[in-house]
Amino acid sequence: MNKIQVSTIAATLAASALWALFPLIAQQPPAATPAPDAPKGGGFGKGGGKGAPKDTAPKGPAPRMPDGKVDFSGNWAPNAINENVDLARVLCGAGRTAPCGDPPMLPWAEKLYVERKGNLSKDDPEGYCLPPGVPRMSTTPYPWSMIQNDKLLVIVYEGGAHVWRKIFLDGRKHDPNAVETWLGDSIGHWVDNDTLVVETVGQTDKTWLDESGLPHTKDMVVTEQFKRIDEGHMEIVHTINDPGAYSKPWTFTTHPTQLKGELIEYICQENNKDLQHLVGK
Repeated sequence: MNKIQVSTIAATLAASALWALFPLIAQQPPAATPAPDAPKGGGFGKGGGKGAPKDTAPKGPAPRMPDGKVDFSGNWAPNAINENVDLARVLCGAGRTAPCGDPPMLPWAEKLYVERKGNLSKDDPEGYCLPPGVPRMSTTPYPWSMIQNDKLLVIVYEGGAHVWRKIFLDGRKHDPNAVETWLGDSIGHWVDNDTLVVETVGQTDKTWLDESGLPHTKDMVVTEQFKRIDEGHMEIVHTINDPGAYSKPWTFTTHPTQLKGELIEYICQENNKDLQHLVGK
């Protein structure tokens, strides 16, 4: 076995061990309120609170395409462990218990959420190696690569069953054949040369919005606003519009940073350690 194989196996085992701890992490007391100048969430990077790793991502100008639009190409770390584990707690704020009215769940959605959270998320689809869906693909704790040209943005995810996502930038409409898919149909347009707005429809309601069990319907529309603040920092504003599950649209924001290194091969279905921990109560 060569050094590269050993390094890859070690990194995969470390990621699996961390993922297995998610049900336990979700039961911990709320984190301290972040500093005023720190973004919400971001357990592994910027805004992670006391003891968080130092932000070493480059701060030079954001790269641009020949037409002047921001180029998102590169490898990115999500820095959104808090949002992935318990998004409602992040929105409620430190010291408050979800559900708190934010996100604004309809009665059936709140009942299902409380049930899932109460049995320690034993039926979380991601624990069974199913794709997390959008927007959870941006919060699950595995990096991704973005590859961009003037007509298409492709995102390749290390985690979430090692899947990819195509965001069409050529002005097309949504594909009517994209119905109840795992990642939906995504089309994007530029508001200016700095902000890419992406709308995703046609997802299955089998996915959860976080590990704690926030539900949604198959009619959910997810809008993401991507901004590359500088070379090493990105902001994604996620808006959930799902009248079948929530009384009004709601939003949360994540702050990915440029990844040092490359993605590794990660096959969730092989030697899945999560299942033995998904016992509920």
